[in-house]
Amino acid sequence: MIPSTIKTWQMTEPGKLQKTEIPMPELKAGDVVIEIKGCGVCHTDLSYFYMGVPTIQKPPLSLGHEISGVVIGGEASMVGKEVIIPAVIPCGECELCQAGRGNRCLAQQMPGYSMGIYGGFSSHIVVQAKFLCTVGDRKGIPLEHLSVIADAVTTPYQAALRAEIKAGDRVIVIGAAGGVGSFMTQTAKGMGAGTVIGIDINEEKLKFMKGYGADFTINPKGKNAKEVRELIKGYCKEKGVPANTNWKIFEVTGTKPGQELALALLSFTGKLIVVGYGTDETTYMLSRLMAFDAEIIGTWGCPPDKYPGVLQLCVDGKIQLGPFVETRPMSQIAEVFEQAHHGELKRRVILTPDF
Repeated sequence: MIPSTIKTWQMTEPGKLQKTEIPMPELKAGDVVIEIKGCGVCHTDLSYFYMGVPTIQKPPLSLGHEISGVVIGGEASMVGKEVIIPAVIPCGECELCQAGRGNRCLAQQMPGYSMGIYGGFSSHIVVQAKFLCTVGDRKGIPLEHLSVIADAVTTPYQAALRAEIKAGDRVIVIGAAGGVGSFMTQTAKGMGAGTVIGIDINEEKLKFMKGYGADFTINPKGKNAKEVRELIKGYCKEKGVPANTNWKIFEVTGTKPGQELALALLSFTGKLIVVGYGTDETTYMLSRLMAFDAEIIGTWGCPPDKYPGVLQLCVDGKIQLGPFVETRPMSQIAEVFEQAHHGELKRRVILTPDF
C-alpha cells in the first residue's frame, strides 16, 4: 500500500536537520514508489549541508542520492522488485543521451539535489521506472549495501570506461583509500588491470587496500613528486614493468596536491582521468601534453545503462562492498554527518530508515 506521506529528514537550511513528513507526489505514467532500504552518506551531501553548496532546489529539501530499495507501487511490472536508483537520472531524449553520454545530460535529475524536495534520507521516493537498475540474485549481499553502487562505485566504473581499461593495464589511483578511491582501486583491478599503484596519505587505510586491488602503495606525505616517481620506478624495475609509458592515472581526491601530483606523474602516452571534485586551480604546461602524446579526461557520474555491469562486478566479488561500508539507523543522521564532516569515519555509512 502506498502511504499518503513520506517520512524524511529535511535540511531546513545549511547545517540544520529536521524530521518531518512531506506529501507523496502524484504518480505520473511510468513512475514507481520505492520503499528505501538504504541511503549512503556522500561527501556531496556534506558539501550541501555544511558549506551551503547550492542545490537546484532551495531548502527545505531532503538530501541523499545513493539509494536502494523495493518498489511498492506504480508501474505494475516493477512492483516487488529490488532496485538501485541511479544518482544521475538523464532525460533519455536529448543529443547527449542519444549519443550515449547521458551521464552528462544537461536536463539530468539527481535525488537530493534537483528532484524538488525529495531525496534518499527518507522512507520512500518516487522516480521513473525506466532508468532503475533491477537487482537479481544478490548472493547474500544486503540490499542496503548496494545503495553505494549509485555513486561511490559507478562513478569509478564510468571513469574506468573513459580510460578504456583493459587486461594488463598499468594504473595509478591517487586517493586510493578514500570513499570513492577505494572502489576506484578495486574497479581497476576487477576490470583486468595488471598493475595498480595506490597513493594516499591515510597510512592505515592504504595498507588495507593491499588486500583489495592495490599491488603497491605509496604514502606521499612529506614527499615531493620526484620522490614519488622514484618509488614508482623502483617498484617497476623490481617487477619488470615499464615505468614511464602507458600509465592510466585516476585523480580521485579533488585536492590541489592530488591534482598536482597526478599531472607530475603523467608521462608518455598516458591518460589522466579527473574523478575528484575540488575548487582549487592548478597550472600545467600544455606543451607537455603534446610532447607526451598524452590525454587528460574529465568524467562525471555514470549512465544508468552501465549499472548492471557494476552490479555484476560486486555480485561476482571483484568489487567488495562489505569491508568498506557500515549501516546505521537513519535517526543517527546528524551524528553521522558530524563524524563524516570531521573525517572520523573509517567506512562509508549507509543510513537505513527507522522512522
